[in-house]
Amino acid sequence: MSRYRGPRLRITRRLGELPGLTRKSARRAYPPGQHGQNRKKRSEYAVRLEEKQKLRFNYGLSESQLLRYVRKARRVTGSTGQVLLQLLEMRLDNTTFRLGLAPTIPAARQLVNHGHITVNSKVVNIASYQCRPGEVISIINRDKSRQMVETNLQYPGLANLPSHLEFDKNKLEGKINSVIEREWVALQINELLVVEYYSRMA
Repeated sequence: MSRYRGPRLRITRRLGELPGLTRKSARRAYPPGQHGQNRKKRSEYAVRLEEKQKLRFNYGLSESQLLRYVRKARRVTGSTGQVLLQLLEMRLDNTTFRLGLAPTIPAARQLVNHGHITVNSKVVNIASYQCRPGEVISIINRDKSRQMVETNLQYPGLANLPSHLEFDKNKLEGKINSVIEREWVALQINELLVVEYYSRMA
């Protein structure tokens, strides 16, 4: 399955608030579709599937990408669910979004792909690049790039900067001080259900 490029509000109506996917909120509080208002009781599989879909759509991953992250998280010591969230949160596109340089993760991915973002003064155009503590994220020294980011900073996607990041608005420069802690993950999700969903295939 490739990355989702359809209507985003339809997804947020079905799965709930996804801060990385869109800043818009749905006017209708029930899921889309003919039977959105009178859904039957969901099975355990449906609950796990929904949590997995939240993760996939919020971070803009394909099914195979998410499966790779789950397998990678399993090889690391510690809670698989927490390691999985840390791997996703430390991606360059998500870090760019959390610094406020872009209003959503898809917008941050575009900034990265188009060569506007530098890591330790080198242009990195791979959205899935894993950021590490000590690295400095900044904007390439081009007027167009800086103007774009300055506009985005006026309307950040999330108001609070996570504790593992620091940002200098004058230099348009962010620094990663540590790996993100679980409490600063903005997405409301039960990561254990995602691990359980993949337990048969990962």
